[in-house]
Amino acid sequence: MMQARMRQASLVAVGLVIALAGTAFAQNDPSLGKWKLNLAKSKYDPGPAPKSETRVYEAWENDGVKVTLNRVEADGKSVTFGYSAHYDGKDYEYTGSPAYDTIALKRVDATTTESTLKKGGKVVLTQKGVASADGKTRTVTTVTGANHNVAVFDKQ
Repeated sequence: MMQARMRQASLVAVGLVIALAGTAFAQNDPSLGKWKLNLAKSKYDPGPAPKSETRVYEAWENDGVKVTLNRVEADGKSVTFGYSAHYDGKDYEYTGSPAYDTIALKRVDATTTESTLKKGGKVVLTQKGVASADGKTRTVTTVTGANHNVAVFDKQ
């Protein structure tokens, strides 16, 4: 009876450590929050650039991220994309885009992430996101074929 209680107490303690580690991760992730595209600081080669974009990054399942992107394309069409993924390099569903259907995330360091977006299992584009040391800007570099875009976002 005593061993069962000790085992149960140990399991509860392990669960609390995991939950607290996830909370600490979320609090230390500089990417979390609402971000607005700063077109003046961004570069789209060859373009065209979107008219606007807002991204919301939220903590998801202790060690992942849920992202919602609202964009007004250059032609004025409004689109919403999104995903929920862990930073484990595995493919997760990406919704709202005809160009890709999965995303895989990797955390390089505390301020840098890498993303691989695929359509039907084939890599369509790669991205590198870097949060500034002061946490006020986030730069996302996208490479797809000959296109090389650098989008700068300001924290809201």
